Amino acid sequence: MAGLNGPVLRADEAVLRANIAAVQARVTPAELMMVVKDDGYGLGADWASRVAVDAGVGWLGTYDIPTAVRLRAAVGPQPRLFAWVTSSDEEIAAALHAHIDLGVGSVEYLERVIVQADATGFRARIHLKIDTGLHRNGLSAEEWDDGVRIALDAQHRGMIDLVGAWSHLAEASDAEDDAAQARFLAAVTRAETLGARLPYQHLTASAATWERPELRGTLVRVGAFCFGVRSADGPDLPGIAPAAELVAPVRRIEGDEVVIGAGSFDGLPSTLARRVRVGTPGGARELRSVGIDEMRVEAWQGASVGDEVVVFGRGRCGEESPTTLAEAVGTVGEEILCRLTPGVRREYR
Repeated sequence: MAGLNGPVLRADEAVLRANIAAVQARVTPAELMMVVKDDGYGLGADWASRVAVDAGVGWLGTYDIPTAVRLRAAVGPQPRLFAWVTSSDEEIAAALHAHIDLGVGSVEYLERVIVQADATGFRARIHLKIDTGLHRNGLSAEEWDDGVRIALDAQHRGMIDLVGAWSHLAEASDAEDDAAQARFLAAVTRAETLGARLPYQHLTASAATWERPELRGTLVRVGAFCFGVRSADGPDLPGIAPAAELVAPVRRIEGDEVVIGAGSFDGLPSTLARRVRVGTPGGARELRSVGIDEMRVEAWQGASVGDEVVVFGRGRCGEESPTTLAEAVGTVGEEILCRLTPGVRREYR
C-alpha cells in the first residue's frame, strides 16, 4: 500500500457494529453496557463509543472516571456512562458534573461520594457493589445492610439515587458462578427489603453473559466480545469477528525471508516467533522472528517491497486473530491489542 511505512491498526466500523448487534441479539432482554476500558481495547475509546452510541447502545462502561468524563464530551448527554474504580474526591466531583453513574464498592467510598454530592449540588447515581466471592472490592455480606441504609438515607436527603447493584464473577467454574449469583440475588433481595429500588442489576461480563443467560441481570457488561476478542481457549462466537487488523509493510527481501516493518518496539511479543502465521499476498506464512522494529516472515512467490502483511485480523489473507496470537504465548486476546503502543498509527474505516 502506497505510503505505508510502519504498522497500522485498522479499525472497521461495520465490523464493530455487526459485533454489537450480535451481542445485543444474544443478551436481550437484558440491556448491553459496552465496556471501552483500556482505550477501547486499543482501538480508541472515543471512536468505539461514538460507533456504539450511533448503533443504539445506551450504556458505556469506562472503568475510570477521567475516561468517562472525556467520553461525555465526545458522545454527548444521551448514553449512561458507568465508572467503577474507586477514585479521588476531585474526580468524584468531575463525575457528578458530567452525570456519570458510579460503581461503589466500599462504605468509605460511598460516604465520600455523598460528601461530594452535597458539596457540588449534583445528585449522584450509585450502583452498590456486593462482594460475591471474587474479592475484587465490594461490600461484604456483613457490611451490606449498613451500606444500603447509608445510601437510602442520602437518597432521602436528595444527595444520591441508589439505582443499581452489581458485582464481578470469577468465571472459574459453573458451580462457583452459581454460588456467586445466589449471594448477589440475596443481597438484592435484602436491599429491596430495606426499601431500595434497583432497576439496574449487573453481574456478568463477556464470557458469562454469552454462555450463561441464567446469570444475566437487567444489564450486562460486555467489552472484549464487542471488539471481536473471544475468551482464551473459548469457542468461536457466531456473528463476532475482530474489529481491527494490524498491517505492516514489507521493507526488504532477504533470501527466503521477508522483513516487515513492525516489532517488539510497537508492542508485539517477541515470543510469537515460530508459533503463529501471518497473512500475506501469497497466503498464510510463518512468522519467524520478532525484533525491536522488524519481523521476519517466510517469503512467498512474487513478494515485493511495499507489500502489505496482516499480522493479525479476520483471516482475509490467512492471518490469525488477536485471540489466537495471545493463546500461542499464554495470554488473552485483549493483551495483544492493548499492548500496541501509541506509535502504531490508528486508521478508521
